[in-house]
Amino acid sequence: MTAARPEGAEPQPIRDASFPMREWGLPDEGELDRVVVVSPHLDDAVLGCARFMAAHPGATVVTVFAGNPPAYPQPMRTWDVQSGFAPGDDVMEARRREDRAALALLDATPVHLDLVEHSYNPGDRPVAPEVIADVLVTTLGRLEPTLVLAPFGLANPDHDVTHRGCMLARDRLGAALSWWCYEDSGYKHIPGMLAWRVSSLFRRRLWPTPVCSVVDPAETRKQAAIACYPSQLLALEDDWAIGAKLAAPAPEQFWRLAPPPPGWERLRDD
Repeated sequence: MTAARPEGAEPQPIRDASFPMREWGLPDEGELDRVVVVSPHLDDAVLGCARFMAAHPGATVVTVFAGNPPAYPQPMRTWDVQSGFAPGDDVMEARRREDRAALALLDATPVHLDLVEHSYNPGDRPVAPEVIADVLVTTLGRLEPTLVLAPFGLANPDHDVTHRGCMLARDRLGAALSWWCYEDSGYKHIPGMLAWRVSSLFRRRLWPTPVCSVVDPAETRKQAAIACYPSQLLALEDDWAIGAKLAAPAPEQFWRLAPPPPGWERLRDD
């Protein structure tokens, strides 16, 4: 018969800090010192990362498509009508004001780039990822982040080219800079879309792996920041029933992009 363990006794640890599995899934030392979140549009970073930013004050949010078009299209595009705008309104200036108010609640700093989102361009043509990469390399060089959070870039053309631009920038900036991906709110619920992006990164030898990062345990600050986007909430409700998703929110999840442990590369081929 095996003797029962004495009440209150704890087993002695066998592993020391050098055992690799102990560190998998945890942020590296210094990784969170200077965080930059890359946002396709003026709201995406808050929708996908607000609880993270609330727990890590001082982040910078670089919004790629924050510029005004040479002229707003006529007739107005559907999203702007859904958002409650009228002909003659400066839509992007109103949205930039919303973004500044939201990020102030999260102690984050906005950086608004001048690129124009696809639906304002002739033929709905999105900006090329290479153009985005050029601007990001310059911007990130100035900000000197220790960590960049990029969108997975799901479905929406602007999200897709932002993700691709981030991956090109990552290639150019080198391995010393950490990169995580965050899940695009709304678009991650499209059947199979998130799994498709994870699999495509896997084939590129970037193994997206969930990271256990501290986030704000409460929803209060995130909800307050989201409320700073009244125009976007109208369209998000119309297209995505965003109210139901925010009432029962999925946790924010972040995925580290890094090569696999040595010897595991063959799993990609299997």
